[in-house]
Amino acid sequence: MIKQALLGEFLYEAENTRKILKAIPDSALDWKPSEKNWTTGQLASHIAEVYNWYAPTFNQDVFDMEKYGYDKGDISKAENILAKFEENVANAQKVLEESDESTYFNEWKMEMNGNVLFPPAPKIQVIRGFLYNHLYHHRGELVVYLRSTGNKVPGLYGPTADDKM
Repeated sequence: MIKQALLGEFLYEAENTRKILKAIPDSALDWKPSEKNWTTGQLASHIAEVYNWYAPTFNQDVFDMEKYGYDKGDISKAENILAKFEENVANAQKVLEESDESTYFNEWKMEMNGNVLFPPAPKIQVIRGFLYNHLYHHRGELVVYLRSTGNKVPGLYGPTADDKM
């Protein structure tokens, strides 16, 4: 039952993520709100990357960031970021569908060079916080980036100011 609930949300929210990534024009990719922030392209690429974390989160009890490697690819075009998202989301969906619910309450942690980056927590809590909520947070940032660059924002949970009623 837990898997079905996670999968339902995953599929719904993956479509919302797809909508927001499709709304990014190439002209906005280099924009960032301050020197401390990522560019729009970097933020969008990070959103696509979160889906790459499903396998080590669902299938391992320790995510070793020292061994983690990820090729963001060419993020100079929005279509490339969207393609990477599509690849990652398909893989993530397969991982979720094949996951074993009996492991959802195993203790999970993230380490790098022997240092704990994400403290031990039940895997289900990590799935909700580290995978799902983390993604929603960055997606919200991306909405602000799009608005700040004068671009339209698609409705994710209903109409936006850009939709004519």
